[in-house]
Amino acid sequence: MTTATATTKLSEVLTAAQLPALPQSAITLLQLSQDPNNGPAEFARPIEADPGLLGQVLKFVNSAYFGFSREIASVQQALTLVGVRAITNFALWSAVFSLVPNPKFGAFDLKGLWQDSLRRGLFARLLGRQLKLREAEDLFAGALLQDMAIPLLLKELPEQYAPLLERRISENARLSSLEKEFFGWDHAEAAGVLARKWNLPEEFAGLMENHTQLDQLLAGGETLRGRACVALASLLPSCNDPNWNEKDLFVAGYRQLVGSTDDLKSLLQDVDESAEKFAPLLKLPVPQVKLTNLV
Repeated sequence: MTTATATTKLSEVLTAAQLPALPQSAITLLQLSQDPNNGPAEFARPIEADPGLLGQVLKFVNSAYFGFSREIASVQQALTLVGVRAITNFALWSAVFSLVPNPKFGAFDLKGLWQDSLRRGLFARLLGRQLKLREAEDLFAGALLQDMAIPLLLKELPEQYAPLLERRISENARLSSLEKEFFGWDHAEAAGVLARKWNLPEEFAGLMENHTQLDQLLAGGETLRGRACVALASLLPSCNDPNWNEKDLFVAGYRQLVGSTDDLKSLLQDVDESAEKFAPLLKLPVPQVKLTNLV
């Protein structure tokens, strides 16, 4: 296998990409989230100043996913009921979604990638809650955005990167292993670099850039359990895959992280149900193959 040349160094690839900046409203929300003294009143201001984001947030909180019995018409009320972290992370995902390119190349499907990412985000959040981790909402955003560098890499390096995506399918291989073999880096590292370029909180960058390192994270103890949740989520199958090739690795990782697999099927059922409610909100297809049918 011929490895990539020096011209495909990660730093050079991402510099050449010249991605646009995040919307100011998303940046302001992220800045506000760094100060625990800020509450709904402070977070409401940048949302109300951005009509597009305002509409998205109200649609989000009034969706079937939350199931409130009455319509929520106020941003402050939405922030109070749903939580500032959930709203901030939703705004972040919306912003990144609008910036990531959609390379029309071969069988690559951007909506399919976001569909997989949504299910992984939901899983990471629910697992974080099961483990009583305070950063469960951040795990959702970290898992949701963990693969955001893939379409950018495909756009910038189509001749080198497209064959790796094809080999991932034909060889049932992990994309990150193929990337390491060819480039010496993987899309997880690229996501971490992108996160820092966009001045996202360092914890987000850590969640994304380590999601291919499950074994090391599981060995890292209590302080790395949140990152391990995101890494475990990356082993979920693609939404349209009839088979789960990494199921044994996933189950073993779950057992090591949680202590048993007694609640696993129930957790996956919750993920399936949440995805069914959440996907239409983000204009994504509902997964055809349920996780509970694969365990």
